[in-house]
Amino acid sequence: MDMSLMEMFQQAGAVAKAVLIILLILSIYSIAVMIDKYRSYRAARKESLDFIPLFVRSLKANELKEAVDAARKYKKSHIARVVVAGLMEYMSDEAELKPTQLVEACGRALDRANALTTAELKKGLGGLATIGSSAPFIGLFGTVIGIINAFTGMALTGSGGLAAVSAGIAEALIATAFGLLVAIPAVAAFNYFTNRLERLQIEMSNSAAELMDFFLKKSEAAAHAASR
Repeated sequence: MDMSLMEMFQQAGAVAKAVLIILLILSIYSIAVMIDKYRSYRAARKESLDFIPLFVRSLKANELKEAVDAARKYKKSHIARVVVAGLMEYMSDEAELKPTQLVEACGRALDRANALTTAELKKGLGGLATIGSSAPFIGLFGTVIGIINAFTGMALTGSGGLAAVSAGIAEALIATAFGLLVAIPAVAAFNYFTNRLERLQIEMSNSAAELMDFFLKKSEAAAHAASR
């Protein structure tokens, strides 16, 4: 008997074939997510490294409009997407709110932008986690059904011995092996991208904190000037 993978798939039952097809779809999806996350995180890191010097230079020169213009040029930068929200809030409400109210409003804007950017960066990671945890069980389900069919066929034909069921068991075990093959890369990728996301979150939080310090200094200077 030809025991190639294709031959085993052709001889497998409907349930086993459905399980293998589902696992194949999950594998393609997980690979697509891995590629997308790698590209987006890499672009975010690269553009942020280009944006930070321009951003710091603009703040030191007290040129907020130039800082906003620089942030808009780097749309994939996670840091730029956060700080531009605080800058826009400050520029739009500077003439209307008191210094303390203005700083609080900017802090809320930065928090919202941080949360939205984090949520967008997280897209797809939940799918990787689900695939990593469920794929082995999906494969095990296909294996169990295949073994049941193998022993049922042996009972119906009346033939016994290992030779009578070895081919069916081998076909069934492919589902478990394929499930592990899908799950292991998904779990590894989930852990890898989660660690990278944590670093991006730290960078966004640090940048927001530095911008808040800048706003506090400006508000203190404005309050001191008004008290004269």
